[in-house]
Amino acid sequence: MADPKGFLTHEREIAKTRPVEERVKDWNEVYQPGSLLPIISKQASRCMDCGIPFCHNGCPLGNLIPEWNDYAYREDWTEASERLHATNNFPEFTGRLCPAPCEAACVLGINQPPVTIKNVEVSIIDKAWDNGDVTPQPPERLSGKTVAVIGSGPAGLAAAQQLTRAGHTVAVYERADRIGGLLRYGIPEFKMEKRHINRRIEQMRAEGTKFRTEVEIGRDIDAKKLRKRYDAVVIAAGATTSRDLPVPGRELNGIHFAMEYLPLANKVQEGDLTIAPITAEGKHVVVIGGGDTGADCVGTAHRQGAASVTQLEIMPKPGEERSSGQPWPTFPMLYKVTSAHEEGGERVYSVSTTHFEGDEDGNVQYLHLIEVEFKDGKLEQKPGTERTIPAQLVTLAMGFTGTDQENGLVEQFGLELDARGNVARDADFATNVPGVYVAGDAGRGQSLIVWAIAEGRSAAKGVDRFLTGASALPAPIKPTDRSLTV
Repeated sequence: MADPKGFLTHEREIAKTRPVEERVKDWNEVYQPGSLLPIISKQASRCMDCGIPFCHNGCPLGNLIPEWNDYAYREDWTEASERLHATNNFPEFTGRLCPAPCEAACVLGINQPPVTIKNVEVSIIDKAWDNGDVTPQPPERLSGKTVAVIGSGPAGLAAAQQLTRAGHTVAVYERADRIGGLLRYGIPEFKMEKRHINRRIEQMRAEGTKFRTEVEIGRDIDAKKLRKRYDAVVIAAGATTSRDLPVPGRELNGIHFAMEYLPLANKVQEGDLTIAPITAEGKHVVVIGGGDTGADCVGTAHRQGAASVTQLEIMPKPGEERSSGQPWPTFPMLYKVTSAHEEGGERVYSVSTTHFEGDEDGNVQYLHLIEVEFKDGKLEQKPGTERTIPAQLVTLAMGFTGTDQENGLVEQFGLELDARGNVARDADFATNVPGVYVAGDAGRGQSLIVWAIAEGRSAAKGVDRFLTGASALPAPIKPTDRSLTV
């Protein structure tokens, strides 16, 4: 145990962010460099080393949180890194991007602010990189088996790394021009600088993983031919079909899916573009969707110099404390102020878009909305609450409906879908096609980064067993597991 009295003697402290007026002028991560290390030992000491560590169950990866908290308290960064990597291939990703369901399940959180698990995690891995503790782990021998992984997001990368380390020859196929999936082009630079992805890719290359960019399975390579070329295939293509908003005026110029808007801003940071073709500069911006993707659009619009930013959410404003229907240790839906919201803009809840209005050139100029409320479990419009707001750029960030079925991948493989439109799989993450497995959002539906990594690791075990008859790889979850989080 770190410090038996740590939770009694130390208050919760979290990472400090840079001043708003400074950070909106650049695209660097919002946190103050070096602000965590001086406080992280005390923060780790707040861990109570519970007899039943519910944080394990709050995290789909089953992270050994009390163990690496103890090492962080003692500033034994090498051992802390070893414990961290025992369950998580990419803690620098989760430590920056995960909403931390582990903290929601922290026993201390029953009546006090929980342990800053996410901050401890990112401190350990950043220190490990600085100290040279993160090194390639190539297999001792090769199995002679080959595996293709479709998609290079967190699920695909986790599966590929696990299978490579198990001795299989793995090639990752990515339809974009760079590896990383939504980590690369869906997550803004101010949330996670892409250097974190780049050095993991170099580690994986040194271990033996092969990467093939600008290759879309289903279009550039027939899925059936890919299956014949490899002994097994892992589909980790994500749930990239964006949910649309079919209301009058949707066809107007200036209305875009979030995943049309965000990648262009990232391409500017990669040096591919000088100016994003879709920009918020000088415009009244409306973001439809109140989740993390919507917040990413808000932060991006601020940095591009928007005249105003308004974020709309059809659901009521969440409470600041747990409701009776979301008791500890479940992951509650609470009102959250992200770094993007700290930077300005207006958030409007319980409203629905009725239609868009444009100018004579077909460019969107206004958004018409109406307030809504729940009646008998259904959302109904409130007469007399209609209003109009300026909107010269609208981003649709309302989530995703499933994996891409237009590129031919599902049809060419002959994959079966479940009732929700995701690729169906069994207890080993195997599809109905022998040798073809699925991991991440493609099989689960839109979810968290920790679920993606956990599924990638678990699917790798299923593939390894299929190829060799047995597997020593860990499998954190089953496909039907929803744990204590959603």
